[in-house]
Amino acid sequence: MASTDLITQLGNLRRQVDFDTYDITVQQLVTMVEQSAIDVAPVYQRQFRWNAERRSALIESIFLGVPVPSLFMASNKDGTWELVDGVQRLSTIVQFAGTPEARRKLGLKESLIVRNADKLSALNGFAFDDLPQSARLQFNTRPIKVITLSDKSDTEVRFDLFERLNTGGVALTDQEIRSCVHRGAFNAFLERLADTPDFKAIVNLRKGQELDGTREEYVLRFFAFLDRYTTFDHSVVDFLNKYMKDASEYFDYPGNQELFCRTFSELARAYPGGIARGAKQITRVNLYEGVTVGAALALKTRSQLCIAGAGKWIGGAELRRFTTGATNNRRMVVGRIEYCRDKFLG
Repeated sequence: MASTDLITQLGNLRRQVDFDTYDITVQQLVTMVEQSAIDVAPVYQRQFRWNAERRSALIESIFLGVPVPSLFMASNKDGTWELVDGVQRLSTIVQFAGTPEARRKLGLKESLIVRNADKLSALNGFAFDDLPQSARLQFNTRPIKVITLSDKSDTEVRFDLFERLNTGGVALTDQEIRSCVHRGAFNAFLERLADTPDFKAIVNLRKGQELDGTREEYVLRFFAFLDRYTTFDHSVVDFLNKYMKDASEYFDYPGNQELFCRTFSELARAYPGGIARGAKQITRVNLYEGVTVGAALALKTRSQLCIAGAGKWIGGAELRRFTTGATNNRRMVVGRIEYCRDKFLG
């Protein structure tokens, strides 16, 4: 039975994944970036971390014809590609051989000057435009292997592959991967609400979480649990993935934005120091879910929250029972949200 199940799963899942492989010259890659045929998401652009020596080593390897790891892309229905794995390599190539417009597309200001090349020491100190024409031509015609995930693959497969293949020195968070997979109006909506003053005032994150998509994920959690908390079933990642996929196809933007703004305006009044308890004053995600979704549910039936004693009960034993230990199950999720709802109703 186990063997039969394995063969069935392999057959079903392999049909969901479709790849194409290309050998593309450096010049073609640069042109595709310049013409926006290759899309590099902002979450990748801000993660360009290689130092000058490592970038120079890649350029030297390409000149020497040393095989470099493939770039991994995902195809979109409009024919464009989006980068999945290889931001360091693609950015280095564009910074060295790209036009100013191509560099601008990747947020790169200055062209790369080769330094500390080991084998090709004569290359040191050169920018691409300073090279002899024959050397520029040699570099531009070097092939780079590109593997693309077909647009036939569904979004769940695409998320999984982003997660598995995002290994080139840039570890994206789940929300950063979601923002790559589900680009569009809903993703932009999350980013906009994550930057609102009331939200930022009461969600206290660690310094390293400010630019890694955590704020956007907290906004996503608010809407996902508000809409579906009674059906939550253990896996937060799958729950949020499914909600973001669905919301990207249909979402009541005016109504949900109005409720979000009302909720966080009221919570800023209740918790001027942020949603937190304990000495560190960091907003723990399960406490955040209970307080914010509970507040929103209360505001659906009354115009203002009852905030008397809110600073006290947030640290009380009963709410701790729903937010401490193994809390990612339906009973605990429903318990903390409805406890907070009832407290805010007074």
